[in-house]
Amino acid sequence: MTVRRAALGGAAAALLAAAALHATPAQAAGSRHDVVTWAASADRLGEGTPDRGYRMVVHTSVGGSDLRIRLSNAFGDRPLTLDSVYAGVQKSGAELKPGSNRRLTFGGGHSVTVPAGETVLSDALPGSLPAATNLVVSLHTPDAAGPATGHGMAMQTSYTTQGDHTGEESATHWTETTGSWFYLDAVTVRTSAATGAVVALGDSITDGWQSTIDLNRRWPDYLARRLHKAASDVRGVANEGISGNKVLADGAGQSALNRLDRDVLSLPGVRTVFLFEGVNDIKAHTGVTAADMIDGYRQIIARAHAAGKCVVGATVGPFKGWSEWDEAAERVRQDVNAFVRGSGEFDAVTDFDRVLRSPYDLERVLPFLDNGDHLHPNDKGMQAMADAIDLTALDCTDGPRSTG
Repeated sequence: MTVRRAALGGAAAALLAAAALHATPAQAAGSRHDVVTWAASADRLGEGTPDRGYRMVVHTSVGGSDLRIRLSNAFGDRPLTLDSVYAGVQKSGAELKPGSNRRLTFGGGHSVTVPAGETVLSDALPGSLPAATNLVVSLHTPDAAGPATGHGMAMQTSYTTQGDHTGEESATHWTETTGSWFYLDAVTVRTSAATGAVVALGDSITDGWQSTIDLNRRWPDYLARRLHKAASDVRGVANEGISGNKVLADGAGQSALNRLDRDVLSLPGVRTVFLFEGVNDIKAHTGVTAADMIDGYRQIIARAHAAGKCVVGATVGPFKGWSEWDEAAERVRQDVNAFVRGSGEFDAVTDFDRVLRSPYDLERVLPFLDNGDHLHPNDKGMQAMADAIDLTALDCTDGPRSTG
């Protein structure tokens, strides 16, 4: 429940998929803008491998034209060169729909070098890209070394190879699989200026751990489907969850506070930040208090408001039965949730605690929604979370309640 403050047929779907990324007439620039259609938070992913190709499958939320991708070397300690980058549409596995694979350019060139610690944006690729498309980005790096940047827990099968096979649409050379996304951290499209996006800032529950792999059953995916069916002006959904992430401390990725600018506020077309994070701070038993958590939330609210974004706060879900649960952690969770529900500092509130908890033991996840570890929801739990969100709370029509 969210408290607000102050199908196409098979033939038609097939035609849309076949048309994806094919050139279309230019739209009037004055009435359109760029909106994020997919994103994943960047983290360090081991060591870079030279002469390596990556074919990464990502699922779009909002449709539009003029696809652009953002490549990240945020955690690199040296420049990263990518000498061939393509975007196509998945047919099955690593195979692409015939005629869909097209080369991306950067400042007009085929190759791009991303400085250490930086990101780069591709040129716009003329053509249309429908919502709910399995977009495939293929890239090759000739001499990668040092720390690689990417997203570790994709909950999506992607593919790798040695050598440059990015321009190929067949799966012949893409025989190895990976559960991570490398160097790619955002995809944007150009769409109506009235269309916006929401960014889900969170931890493993937002990242989708224990949802079914390759079926896009994370709660932000269910939310994207609801928004599409509702014909809401907010149609883009960016999933910026990192498994194990904390609000206050680096560890599993940079903290929410430290990655807010790069992972959230830098994305185009964002109207609302959906903040659902805190259980990892609470259960870590590092001495974090409710006052500490509230201060972290307030910093995120203030920075998002200063950037003109609304913030929806979500209560921390139950986790009794998880190995790190104890009564002291539960007291902190209850105090934090009381702030989220009652402070009035968020622009809206979604009570995930009430959605997920058992009526027979309010400190536990309802077994029907529990994947079995007593912390992470199963697919049904993920859908229940998305269904509980008041879609109008994401509009941010009147802007954030304050910018102070």
